[in-house]
Amino acid sequence: MKKLIAILLLASMSFTFTSCDSWLDVNNNVDAPDYIQEDLYLAGILAELGMATALDIRATGPLTQSLSTTGYTNYANHFYNKASDAAASMWRCVYWIHGMNLENMINQSLENESYRLAGIGYAIKAYGWDQLTKLHGELPMKQAFEPGRLSHDYDYQDDVYTQVREWANTAIEYLQMEDKTDYGNRLKDADLMYAGDADKWIKFAHGVIVRNLSSLTNKNDFSSAYAQDLITHAGLALAANSDNAVMHSLGGGTDAQFSNYNSEWGVWWGSFDGYFAHDFAVQVMTGTLPLYDSVSGDKLQADPDPETGEISEIFPYALAPKQYVTDTSDVKGHFDPRVTAKIGTMDARFYNNMNNIDSIKSWVYYGGSFTSATGPIATAANLWGTREGQASSGSLDGQGRWLYKNDGDYILMTAAEIQFCLAEAYMKIGQKGNALAAFKKAVALDVDFTGSMLVPGAPKETGKDEDGNVIYAVGGNLPGGDVITKDAYAQLASEYIAGPYVEGMTEDEFELSHIMLQKFVALFPWGSTETWVDMRKYHYDIKYTGDVPSENNGWTLSTLDQKWDSDETKVYKGLYLKPAQVENRRSAYHEENHGSPCYRIRPRYNSEYMWNKPALDALKPIGGREENYQCSIPWFAYPGDMPR
Repeated sequence: MKKLIAILLLASMSFTFTSCDSWLDVNNNVDAPDYIQEDLYLAGILAELGMATALDIRATGPLTQSLSTTGYTNYANHFYNKASDAAASMWRCVYWIHGMNLENMINQSLENESYRLAGIGYAIKAYGWDQLTKLHGELPMKQAFEPGRLSHDYDYQDDVYTQVREWANTAIEYLQMEDKTDYGNRLKDADLMYAGDADKWIKFAHGVIVRNLSSLTNKNDFSSAYAQDLITHAGLALAANSDNAVMHSLGGGTDAQFSNYNSEWGVWWGSFDGYFAHDFAVQVMTGTLPLYDSVSGDKLQADPDPETGEISEIFPYALAPKQYVTDTSDVKGHFDPRVTAKIGTMDARFYNNMNNIDSIKSWVYYGGSFTSATGPIATAANLWGTREGQASSGSLDGQGRWLYKNDGDYILMTAAEIQFCLAEAYMKIGQKGNALAAFKKAVALDVDFTGSMLVPGAPKETGKDEDGNVIYAVGGNLPGGDVITKDAYAQLASEYIAGPYVEGMTEDEFELSHIMLQKFVALFPWGSTETWVDMRKYHYDIKYTGDVPSENNGWTLSTLDQKWDSDETKVYKGLYLKPAQVENRRSAYHEENHGSPCYRIRPRYNSEYMWNKPALDALKPIGGREENYQCSIPWFAYPGDMPR
């Protein structure tokens, strides 16, 4: 309870404590002190980091076709104007919520030789800035917290990347130093993620470096300049699910003492009201990537049932001959049980047959389109497992389910993600055997981690009919909880890991696409920001020649030239952006995009476009106030140097 009180107290303050001029000391305000004990900063800093990480998924989820949305539709359409603070939660967190609070925590810790807390501060700083630059590209960094400034010059991303790794290495150095501070229970209570465990924070800092370097795997000099560092740090980073960077919320819905007890993923906040699994995500996770006609771009129709002569309404399209995560076979080991947790289905809305393997494998999942719950086949269930709208109330759907519940987790990084980064790096330098070993470990870790968050629900009885049969609640009135038992999940998980898509995978059939599509599943949807990094560094599998795609070399003002799934160089099999000339995708981007998909999110409107315009204008190659700045390719996605 102490740590929760700390969260709420600090989150309710302005979080902008700085040193005051000496003339203020005579009127020291106990309600707004000019000095805060350094460990009291930590709980609020971590809580805000978790919330910011989750909230920006409302934009990066649709940008990656992980999620469809009826809310952040501009992001689903790869167009968003500058007059908005949407998708700027991490910007707000790093510059304002953390801001001088994090700086003060670090500096005061160093003054007091509290090296563990200083190291934690540097690790948080490295993580926040790494996420921030991946979202927004260029940033005001060197001048960010200089006192008295009313405007700030931008630093280019390669400089920010270098600084992120320096901060992470500094974190490791301080965390390894002898710390004689007697924290008592203060650090344990304030550290919502690792309870003050220095060893886990060291692994986290190494993980930040791995993530940072992993975004550079498609650069020309990756093998010579970055690969070995990535491999080295991966060996020192998160290795088991007990190392995962996870913050838990107490939940409570409407009964919680404070609303902050509830996770942004849950039904109480309703932050993800109007979000559904995208049809691409459903296809990947159910092994139903469709087969397209390479001439017309239409999906090929499935063969009629030999007995009825009819085409299935559930699977009306022919499937691609090669699936990368799972398939629709009934053979043991082919079914990936993660879909039961990650994607909602109406087939289990009564919580029936939760332990029946055959029934579970027969459930059907529908994906939404870019900006609608209605996808190419049918209407999708939302993340909480219903088709009805949700409000900020625990009365509609109980506490939610899996990650999407009021007491759900804020996930910052997992051991599985580190292994996927390692697998990709090995593949890039030609060590396919090591890549396959890391891949298998990564999938096993994620399957286990996904199952660990299951809390099986139960049907809610609302009465009996005239014949005495129990009537169960439907739609938006479920009591909450997962629709599969832990025993059933464990059995299916064990079979899947032993099956052809994981342990049965051989070097001969193993491709980069296996790594990246499995990583897509592992990060769904909590890690969509990193998924967006991966998709951008591979340029969304756009077909082009030269250094980077551009108008008439990857796209025109109205169409996108995207690689066919049959192209051996295509990484994200089944992925087609909205202007691709295939069924359910044909449309042009907004004219201000100049034909390009988005590569960055604009800086926060109320800080930059209101008062920092000259600094935005100075950015190259596309100025920050140009109508297509959101399409400016960031440094990490350039094979070579970024033009300035």
